[in-house]
Amino acid sequence: MADKIKSKRAQRALDQMGDNLKTARLKRRMAVKDFAGRVGVSTRTITRLEKGDDGVSIGTLAMACLVLGEIDRISDLLDPASDGTGLLLERNRLPKRIRVKRRKISNQLAPGDRGDSNLNRIDEEGVGF
Repeated sequence: MADKIKSKRAQRALDQMGDNLKTARLKRRMAVKDFAGRVGVSTRTITRLEKGDDGVSIGTLAMACLVLGEIDRISDLLDPASDGTGLLLERNRLPKRIRVKRRKISNQLAPGDRGDSNLNRIDEEGVGF
């Protein structure tokens, strides 16, 4: 069996995940032997996974989630769209203002005649885009 990881907080998270896996298995009325067979590992590996052993492969975790019908939880893990810290850091890097060099733009030209396509087009109401 692998050594326990050094962070107590990380180990508690693995322990909780293991408890959650076990609860999900029990709710589905699956015996360890049947679950292990469907996951494709030994009963000992399932026991280790349910105890939060950090030596169990992530592939085994993914298969266990698949068997439980919860594989989306793996793919949603650390989804950038729900990463609050990442979103905040990204927002803080936004420029405070954007400086644009002014240049005369003719709204008489057809799109494509200016060489840069739609970047400097002005519509009939004077809105540039």
